[in-house]
Amino acid sequence: MGIFDFLSKQFVDVIDWVDEPGTLAIRYPMQDREIQNGAQLTVRSGQTALFFNEGEIGDAFLPGLHTLKTGNLPLLTSLMNWDKGFASPFKADVYFYSQKEQTGLKWGTAQPITVRDKEFGPLRIRAFGSYSFRVEDVAAFSVKMMGSLERLTVSDIEPQLRAAIATSIASALGGGEIAFLDLAANQSVLSEKLKAAVEPAFAQWGLTCTSFYIESLSLPDEVQAHLDKASSMRVVGDLDRFVRFQSAEAIETAAAQSGGVAGAGAGMAAGMAIGQSMMGGAASAPAAAATPAAPAEDAYAQIEKLHKLMTMGAITQEEFDAKKTELLGRIR
Repeated sequence: MGIFDFLSKQFVDVIDWVDEPGTLAIRYPMQDREIQNGAQLTVRSGQTALFFNEGEIGDAFLPGLHTLKTGNLPLLTSLMNWDKGFASPFKADVYFYSQKEQTGLKWGTAQPITVRDKEFGPLRIRAFGSYSFRVEDVAAFSVKMMGSLERLTVSDIEPQLRAAIATSIASALGGGEIAFLDLAANQSVLSEKLKAAVEPAFAQWGLTCTSFYIESLSLPDEVQAHLDKASSMRVVGDLDRFVRFQSAEAIETAAAQSGGVAGAGAGMAAGMAIGQSMMGGAASAPAAAATPAAPAEDAYAQIEKLHKLMTMGAITQEEFDAKKTELLGRIR
């Protein structure tokens, strides 16, 4: 090895770093080399460079082209006791930090969060979504997250961030101030609320949460099924009408199935039972004068269903005509 080869490996004249996707910070590879007086430091857009001496933060450089000399390394000059001017060459650790926004990250509740709901009492809620962040306070990030590592990536800190998000969400929703149905109906407002809850956890590591979105907010399957059933009953209102409606729909479905001899027989039997129930309703009920008038749309719906039953042979033409006349008489 020649003397020039030896010297080229010992002194650094140019220091720069090109951002790598998913990388938050690197320690510039010096390989026991020293930095020359007048060396060129390039800090690209969205980067910050920090100089360290024996673990202590020295000077910070923002985007731009910098010539390293005593005038722009005041803190490092003090740390290294350069009382009589710049010492060249010198040794220092140089770290580059990317402050670009890290987007497209996913978060979710590994286990359902138990909240106290105003309407339903204790509920277990699952939530999933996306978020983004960036390094805001480089000094705090370098001390609390980077340390003396050679490289730090987004995947290295994601588990810690997701754990902080889950804790913040549990705290924000645990009070039950807003009913679950209201939360699910206005996810944009809830996203902003949870972003504010997440921010303090990120800030302690020198990060800022730049965006936070809820993409799914749900209950366990068995709880959701119970709520769906209760909602259906509230919409229908009249249990008797609900049973008739469900039965007529089942008959129509069975009749539409191809090759279903047994299904058609079952549909006919069910249709006759439902037809007799509907036809017998007037006989067992009090006098028509005492019965409240049914809305017109309800009478027409019943006539339509009776016609389907007649078409299938569940009731006769005479029975259909008699019931049709009765229903039309109620709305005159």
